[in-house]
Amino acid sequence: MKDTFLHEKIYRGESFFKRIAEQSILVCGCGAIGSNLLDNMVRQGFTKVSVIDFDRIEDHNRNTQLWGKRDSGQPKVKMIKNKIYMDMGVDVVPYDLRLTDETISKVFKDHKRSIVVDGFDNTESRKLVTEYCKLQSIECLHVGLSSDYAEVIWNERYRVPKASGEDVCEYPMARNIILLAVAVATEVIIRFIAEGIKENYTITLGDFKISLM
Repeated sequence: MKDTFLHEKIYRGESFFKRIAEQSILVCGCGAIGSNLLDNMVRQGFTKVSVIDFDRIEDHNRNTQLWGKRDSGQPKVKMIKNKIYMDMGVDVVPYDLRLTDETISKVFKDHKRSIVVDGFDNTESRKLVTEYCKLQSIECLHVGLSSDYAEVIWNERYRVPKASGEDVCEYPMARNIILLAVAVATEVIIRFIAEGIKENYTITLGDFKISLM
């Protein structure tokens, strides 16, 4: 049978796919960033994935997230678990709760060796993840959006932004910058696993540029 991963095996190395499958990932937030990122990662070989979010799906979320019309009203983590298992046979571990000072230690205690991806859309939750991961020396990558701008930054260089009051993920045309950010974030994680390097990027849709920081 034809090896559909031949190019990747040449580029990454034979043993790389095992390392991808064994690397634990915890995605914080199951909205525009988180839902698309989870879908992208499992399609590239990640199998040990978890997600935390307490939101339910609203009809307008279908513009930039993975949901269908029949999913409205359902918990996001429940639906992403169902969808990914049906599509890819990967069993996502869901945490259907709000991340707080009390709950973060309960969730993160099992993820000391995970790569945490912060895809939250609010300053309070981003700050909580940032500070906890620094305190516990957990690898953490932040993926965030603002207007036509996105950034993918490791915890060491990350600064929690001030609350802007806008939610760029609410608008259908934001889908392009969201998918660009997701693709860059996935590649950044893959390169970290493969080579141990931490790259930080900014993405601007206006001039269609992805820049290494």
